[in-house]
Amino acid sequence: MKKLLASLLLLVVVVGAAWYSMTGRDDDNLLDEDFTLPNDGATLALRPLPLPKQQPPLRVSLGERLFFDTRLSADKTIACATCHRFDLGGADGQQVSIGIGGARGPINAPTVFNSGYAFAQFWDGRAATLEEQAAGPVHNPLEMGSSWPVVLERLNADAAIRRDFSLAYADGLTAANVANAIATFERTLITPDAPFDRYLAGDRQAIGKLAIDGYQRFRDYGCISCHQGVLLGGNMYQKFGVLGDYFADRKLTTADLGRYNVTGREEDKHVFKVPSLRNVALTAPYFHDGSTYSLAAAVAIMGRYQLGRELSQEDVAAIVAFLESLTGKQPVKGLTQ
Repeated sequence: MKKLLASLLLLVVVVGAAWYSMTGRDDDNLLDEDFTLPNDGATLALRPLPLPKQQPPLRVSLGERLFFDTRLSADKTIACATCHRFDLGGADGQQVSIGIGGARGPINAPTVFNSGYAFAQFWDGRAATLEEQAAGPVHNPLEMGSSWPVVLERLNADAAIRRDFSLAYADGLTAANVANAIATFERTLITPDAPFDRYLAGDRQAIGKLAIDGYQRFRDYGCISCHQGVLLGGNMYQKFGVLGDYFADRKLTTADLGRYNVTGREEDKHVFKVPSLRNVALTAPYFHDGSTYSLAAAVAIMGRYQLGRELSQEDVAAIVAFLESLTGKQPVKGLTQ
């Protein structure tokens, strides 16, 4: 009976994934062109991560400067890069992020790397665009705790910033243009050329035997039903705890409610944007609650609550080896200089 339920779940998830793919935003909106994969049916749900379209250079440069600029926060201590560190896979390595005055956030910070390919932003998908995502922390009292009037006053006092905004945007320095500049920079934060990308592109020597075995199990067990596309995730929503109640033995937090906080619909409780698995070996701790720092433990938890399967040590080791092959070339600070 349990195997039958798991098979039915997999069918539902596959159909759901296809529906989200058809009705959601285009998660390939940064692509220059379509890519042709090897003639291997097993790879059809996945694609190598390509480079993005060329972005306006001056806007990218402005966005990079602002991404590392603490003037966006009320006490001038927090920048976007505080919670999205380049040395930690675009995340911050903490269970939850710490904002101004030591304020403790409610949720784990997702990576900003490759986020331009995601169909929505934040765990609950409350931001439809990177511009919305970039603007949100400015006002959040647990993050930057500031406001646009304060930020714009500070930036207007900087002659170089003011000049460059006038060159990059017809209407100069505005709140919308600050958010757009940051978002434009974030769209360049791509991590291409992971070993698994080379494997998908036809180099069957790019990853080792254990990783190939892990990829096979990843597909066969149904992980690929949600973790698919160029990001291996980031293109659909899914309930956390499909075949087990992940939240049964804990005091619920607002963050645990997931997409329900956006829609107010009962069916959206504990539903989250499926995270990208790219660079996942670099972005511990895992899940919206940052509850585990071990990638192996995270894989086992997903098997238990999403697949209804107790994964063996061999399963976990192989899948972890596969996930480690998803680490691409990391962006570096100063790439626009």
